[in-house]
Amino acid sequence: MECKYFGECGSCKLYDLSYTQQIEQKKEYIKELFSDFLIDDFEFFASNEEHYRNRAEFRIWHDGDEISYGMHKLKGKGVLKIDECPKVDEQIYALMPKLKKFLQNSDELREKLYGIEFLSSKNGMLVTLIYHKQIGQDWKKEARKIEEKFGIFVIGRAKKIKEVLSQDFVLESLQVEDKNYTYKIIEGGFSQPNRVTNEKMISWVSSHVKNTKDLLELYCGHGNFTIPLSGKFKKVLATEISKTSIKSAHFNCELNNIKNIKFLRMSVEELTSAMNKEREFNRLKEIDLDSFNFSHVLIDPPRAGIDAKSLEFINQFENIIYISCNPKTLKRDIDILNSDFKIVDFALFDQFVHTNHIESGVILKK
Repeated sequence: MECKYFGECGSCKLYDLSYTQQIEQKKEYIKELFSDFLIDDFEFFASNEEHYRNRAEFRIWHDGDEISYGMHKLKGKGVLKIDECPKVDEQIYALMPKLKKFLQNSDELREKLYGIEFLSSKNGMLVTLIYHKQIGQDWKKEARKIEEKFGIFVIGRAKKIKEVLSQDFVLESLQVEDKNYTYKIIEGGFSQPNRVTNEKMISWVSSHVKNTKDLLELYCGHGNFTIPLSGKFKKVLATEISKTSIKSAHFNCELNNIKNIKFLRMSVEELTSAMNKEREFNRLKEIDLDSFNFSHVLIDPPRAGIDAKSLEFINQFENIIYISCNPKTLKRDIDILNSDFKIVDFALFDQFVHTNHIESGVILKK
């Protein structure tokens, strides 16, 4: 990928390395970090080098009546004004200059515009305009012109306000092991930002799971892994704390005509207490936890990893599938699990080219 802002924009810190060099650097880092486990090599799933991000956020910088997209500078404080970003997918890349010009020519849309979020899918695009002002009827009238002109969906956000003009979601299609799955991705909910790498990640997990008993999934989100993996298990119980994500997950089950998943809005800590018979929850009235025979647990935690009590809880299962966005907390957690489990598969997934970020997938067996 070539970018005229390399060396200035804080988003790409590995700009001075070729992609081959970036891959080797990331693999060597993981080998050293996990040297205690004597892992010689990893499966590495590369990303497209450019136009790979289907979700992106930009600050809007104002110079009088002129606006620009803005990113943090690589060195020092302040905002770097940009007019393009080759990391974003082609739909977003093509829209960015056209949308900026449209906003530039509308006082109502431009005034106190703070940021723009883009969410694209194979089936459409959603743009969220974020303001430091109240938005009302005049704003809605102008914003509808964006939808009509560019064939996209627009949302306005301000303090305690979410103004949806047409819809607040896009429908995404992912291909996993020659099967196609459809997802409803709601604005404001978490979704994987690199579609191609996400497909590789789900396919890798799916290919390492044979027909077996039941699956427990923690941090399930909108069902990114849950939906495709449901075909490999008799029953699935999937938990997530976000109301937005759980709402999407239920909808995604219907979209894909899947009947064997129970989604539950509950934290890992709460589920741990429920399954250990420490507490009772009204949310579990319709779910018989004792009816499940879990052979696998899948976890995809935030960067902080898993708390000690939850680690103790998942230790009871025969197979753990651990998806991690932070190698350091992954290493910390596996150090604790290591006395009872062995690593049978380890893969790296490049979500963000030109950055130090590494996504990992580890399969542990008792």
